[in-house]
Amino acid sequence: MLYCILFIYGLILGSFYNVVGLRVPAGKSIVFPGSHCPTCGHNLRAWELIPVLSYFIQKGKCRGCESRISPLYASVEFLTGVLFATAPLVVGWNGELIVALTLISLFIIILVSDLAYMIIPDKVLLFFAGIFLLERIFLPLTPWYDSLIGAAIGFGLLLLIALVSKGGMGGGDIKLFAVIGFVVGTKTVLLSFFLATLLGAVVGLAGMALGMVKRGKPIPFGPFIAAGTLVAYYFGNSIITFYLNFFSL
Repeated sequence: MLYCILFIYGLILGSFYNVVGLRVPAGKSIVFPGSHCPTCGHNLRAWELIPVLSYFIQKGKCRGCESRISPLYASVEFLTGVLFATAPLVVGWNGELIVALTLISLFIIILVSDLAYMIIPDKVLLFFAGIFLLERIFLPLTPWYDSLIGAAIGFGLLLLIALVSKGGMGGGDIKLFAVIGFVVGTKTVLLSFFLATLLGAVVGLAGMALGMVKRGKPIPFGPFIAAGTLVAYYFGNSIITFYLNFFSL
């Protein structure tokens, strides 16, 4: 029952995170106007806002003008629900679950904004940085100063790469890794960066091989940061232990 409740909460919040990720980078209010069709302005009714289900009930089209609704909306809602429901399976039913759900929330908003605009909004990072600061005061890492070192390493590493590559790394990515480093600590932020770049390279090369990505054309790095960080956050100790044991053979 608790897993189902988390899944439902994830669906509902995922719908809200869609709004935040699409409106904040554009400088729009997340409150007014209400949810509406971006093509014809049709105000969505309550039954048109049911997470995931409304997309299929309406066959992926607006009731007002029958324009196509992006599948991103329903996908983000479903993904948020799944990530919320599965988080306790990894971190357990303890205080750290609050941190995990907050981290997932940040990543979902970043996923939407980076895919839509290739922007990681400062307002979103500042808001979540404040939340993480409070959470780590009451749920500190061991040792507690690992958060500060992690933030410094996350920020410094990405800044160095941006300087060396002359703009190859965006400012949003740099600030995001500072926040991530504060939340997960030194070892995990380094592993998350490695996994994010590995995933980005694999997907980028596959995209070029399939003709879906053009050489030299930038692709959003935020989704890879989110995926790499969650894997490192959930399974970092196991991955590091396996690596050390493998190379000690």
